[in-house]
Amino acid sequence: MGASPTPLAGLDLAVATALQVDPRASWRRIATVLDAPERTVARHGAALLESGTVQVAGMPARAETALLSVRCAPGTGRVAVEALAQRADTTFAYAVTGGSDAVAELLFEAGRMTPVLMQEIPTVVGLTHVHTYPVLRYFRTIRHWTSGALAPEQVAALRTTDGPELAAMGYTEPLTGVDEALLNALVADGRATVEALARAADVSESTAARRLSALLSSARVQVRALVEPARVGLPVEAVLWISAAPDAVDRLGALLAEDPRVRYAVAVAGDHQVVADVTCRTSTELYEMITGAPWVAHAAAVETSLVLHARKRGGRFMPWSE
Repeated sequence: MGASPTPLAGLDLAVATALQVDPRASWRRIATVLDAPERTVARHGAALLESGTVQVAGMPARAETALLSVRCAPGTGRVAVEALAQRADTTFAYAVTGGSDAVAELLFEAGRMTPVLMQEIPTVVGLTHVHTYPVLRYFRTIRHWTSGALAPEQVAALRTTDGPELAAMGYTEPLTGVDEALLNALVADGRATVEALARAADVSESTAARRLSALLSSARVQVRALVEPARVGLPVEAVLWISAAPDAVDRLGALLAEDPRVRYAVAVAGDHQVVADVTCRTSTELYEMITGAPWVAHAAAVETSLVLHARKRGGRFMPWSE
């Protein structure tokens, strides 16, 4: 997995974590919660965003979602991960260990899953085997994952209610032109001001604010702060492929969602029932998690793939580590 980057510390870590909790929070609000000077918080926050250490981006909901677990011909793993990451419908693409060489998540408009999986994915250079896991339900997305650097009362002060998880799949009704323009602007810059959003959609600021609130509360779009786990002191990342009896899946998913080390957890169709992306401080902590966490009692089996590199997260590219 290579050398881990230097973890953030002090006010940088606190500001990054605050953005994880509420990516659109104003610097003033963050400063109030952190009890720090607003100008200092704004300076640190701007530096984090300008350097790409933290990226804030909107993520649209689509009608269908699927995970791909792929194996590659020798020497083609990086090429295949890059090809999967370059797809506009890919939200994340990881190089991993274990029985797979790469894992990716794809979002589809209504009716697009079948042609993409049957006609487009098989043409990706290097792929020798592809296992597809349609997502049935989201238990947790990275919207509720943070570094854990803030106190619970600080998280509560920052947390906003902006709709359900992207479990709200199945959208088939088209967005209006205004909503589509707002969504595209948020995908480009999740912290775009209401004034900038209004210009992008060619509407008044009051209309932009109202439509933005509706998009967020209905989960047609979520705004997320993207940061490499290693930068917030969590360098060990793994994808867990969990098998469970049908009557245990809901409880298993609920317990995973309560574990702060879980970035992402979904119920899927296939030879595994739940897939989770988890982050830990050490390999020992990962071992203790997969052998003794409360959700383990509801799992029949767990396969663990370590994440070697994340080329794409939340729809945004991450640089290759050399």
